Amino acid sequence: MNRLFAALIATTALTGTACAQDLEIDELTFGFIKLTDMAPLAIAYERGYFEDEGLYVTLEAQANWRVLLDGVISGTLQGAHMLAGQPLAATIGYGTEAHIVTPFSMDLNGNGITVSNEVWEMMLPSLPLMENGLPQHPISASALVPVVEDFRDQGRRFDMGMVYPVSTHNYELRYWLAAGGLNPGLYSPEDSSGQIGADVFLSVTPPPQMPATLEAGTISGYCVGEPWNQAAVQRGIGVPVITDYEIWPNNPEKVFGLRADFVEDYPNTTRAIVRALIRAAIWLDADDNANRMEAVEILSRPTYVGADAAVIAASMTGTFEYAPGDVRDVPDFNVFFRYNATYPYYSDAIWYLTQMRRWGQIAEAHPDQWYTDVAASVYRPDIYLDAARSLVDEGLANAADFPWDTDGFREPVNTLIDAVPYDGRTPNAYIDSFSIGLTGEQQLVDGAVQG
Repeated sequence: MNRLFAALIATTALTGTACAQDLEIDELTFGFIKLTDMAPLAIAYERGYFEDEGLYVTLEAQANWRVLLDGVISGTLQGAHMLAGQPLAATIGYGTEAHIVTPFSMDLNGNGITVSNEVWEMMLPSLPLMENGLPQHPISASALVPVVEDFRDQGRRFDMGMVYPVSTHNYELRYWLAAGGLNPGLYSPEDSSGQIGADVFLSVTPPPQMPATLEAGTISGYCVGEPWNQAAVQRGIGVPVITDYEIWPNNPEKVFGLRADFVEDYPNTTRAIVRALIRAAIWLDADDNANRMEAVEILSRPTYVGADAAVIAASMTGTFEYAPGDVRDVPDFNVFFRYNATYPYYSDAIWYLTQMRRWGQIAEAHPDQWYTDVAASVYRPDIYLDAARSLVDEGLANAADFPWDTDGFREPVNTLIDAVPYDGRTPNAYIDSFSIGLTGEQQLVDGAVQG
């Protein structure tokens, strides 16, 4: 009876295009990891946007990113909150081979890099200070160089955690380290550790386990999404030294992933999903983030992130606490709709592919067109714009908020922490601009760079 009643309400609320969709399938299970950037899913559910579309959605937290990806591939999950690198890696056959697509980008920014209290105390002498005595940001990884050297002199390996080999966190951590002169290691077809030639050794730790792993001394730092950097501050076990907004302002983060055959077989259902997620993203950023505290309360529930509301609010409401008492304004730490955050840009996908090539996950060089072709096979702006147009036509969104005339590429930027310009149209030139990592025709053969 409850389901029938909900269906009647949803049917009454539907008008025009939404009502005419004739959904191919309406009962769906979506996966997520306990991170604040799963918010569009939680909001679409809690505010009834899925029901408005005639969708009966179950949201299920997953143990880790691998389990989540396997669920989408097997069909036990129809879609999921995903690392942007997961659909790309699966589609090109790195790790698991499956054609996964994304018609919706879930957010910008949202990550940080945290180090242990021991490492922070060792870094401090290398940091420039402001007049108030606090460290000047952004903090370069060059301040970590003497720490790594000290560890080496003591016979200790400098280990850091990241959440998955094709995660934004892996690439952001590697980018920050390399920009400061530290080699985070290479991958090869024979060695998937990513630690070949490393100064800093990176390994996988699931996001909710990061603080405990740091406290145990297994790792000396990590890169993760919120609330797990702020949790380290609250527990007094570590200090976030930099956010990904400082590494690359408004960098692309998570995506919503579905199997390509699901999108082909169920186009109306896919469109309805994207409509609901767009509405959720709009709500999250509306009126200068006026709804964020309500979102924090929702996310703090055990069903979703399950962290203390104060810890989630510390970053999600426009501030970020770097160290106890060092609270700074970061209004764009979490962006869900502004700056065309939800549009799946080809250039965003290509950036991930350049980093996969740089660090050896893509073992061989490819022409620029290959990068564009892969991006276009995974990122589906056509689906996104179709959903957006229907929302505009129904008065549920503003036409000015969508990039109707884009060719799928953001304009070139030079705002990354190393000031290296990035243009998604010329990926090989971008790859070749780095002094650490593979360039040109280089390959790893028996653990050595050749070419």
